[in-house]
Amino acid sequence: MKSKVPVIIGSIFAAYTAFVAVVVLVYEPTPDEMHWEDRQAYNNAQLADIIIGQSLSDIKQRMGKADFSEAKVTGDDALQVLFYRTHHAQSDGKTTRDECTPLLFKNQQLIAWGSDTYDQYLAASIGS
Repeated sequence: MKSKVPVIIGSIFAAYTAFVAVVVLVYEPTPDEMHWEDRQAYNNAQLADIIIGQSLSDIKQRMGKADFSEAKVTGDDALQVLFYRTHHAQSDGKTTRDECTPLLFKNQQLIAWGSDTYDQYLAASIGS
């Protein structure tokens, strides 16, 4: 009678190989799970598809957690700025604001993004 051990080991190996292949081919990491270079490319691609007026929740669902954020109230309006990494400036292992693109929201609606957006946020007076 032949031993079944090689058949069992071969079957386990084949099942494991099939599982790994499915994970590698099907699994899509969320933006928060991506390596910084992949996330940077992903964020740039997402920024090309966003539009003025999109909701804060839609942007967060699309782009994931922001690298930085700030918020304040000006008069009757709530302003929030989210920073998403979009370019590489220095190889120091840290993401800094100068490596991010700011997205500005007014009352949870996207009103601006790009290089001068943070200046617009800073120029808005608190409580006025």
